[in-house]
Amino acid sequence: MSVIASLRVALVALAALSLTACGINSVPAAQEEAKARWADVQSAYQRRADLIPNLVAAVRGAAASETTILTNVTEARARATSINVTTEDLSNPAEFQRFQDAQNQLTQALGQLRTVVENYPQLQSQARFADLMTALEGSENRINTARDRYNEAVRAYNTEIRTFPSIIGAKIVHGAKPMVPFEATESAQTAPTVNLDNIGAPAPAATPAANDNAPAEQQQPAAAAN
Repeated sequence: MSVIASLRVALVALAALSLTACGINSVPAAQEEAKARWADVQSAYQRRADLIPNLVAAVRGAAASETTILTNVTEARARATSINVTTEDLSNPAEFQRFQDAQNQLTQALGQLRTVVENYPQLQSQARFADLMTALEGSENRINTARDRYNEAVRAYNTEIRTFPSIIGAKIVHGAKPMVPFEATESAQTAPTVNLDNIGAPAPAATPAANDNAPAEQQQPAAAAN
């Protein structure tokens, strides 16, 4: 091999190494990792959304008078599932915030079901309801795990596109923009919980005014007392 040919090979190798060092490969790799973790987040949220109709139906059967809470849950689910954040929206803070707000509202609405469960011991004892709540709590755990992994991938990607030498390829070649991570909110970070301590305990005594609207299971003890 001639000296000129050897120099050409060396220059090509040096150019390839320079391009690699400038984020030509590392930036899209980090971006794809973050997108994959976002798909996990969407899957976890969808799993929760799929459980809610059955959960609402189970609660309605035992606590028909709690229509406001059940309606809130149903409407919050409709809002949450109507907002679809694509991978292109992961760099759009406004759209991402709309999605997060809708999901947080659904989490808060689900938390209201705790009051229903505490007021209706007969609901707690139903195996179907208990299974649904267990599945829902599992979904909340999956959501938290998926969001943590997404945030870690976003952190790695955002760091990659802002640090030298990858910033060169990120700006010039890819036109990369920072992705939006999930931010903690005090009111919506606690997963819905259920107080199961009073399973089998008698239903709370209803006042005369409230007794007219109470389910039949609660009205009967009051009638017997009279």
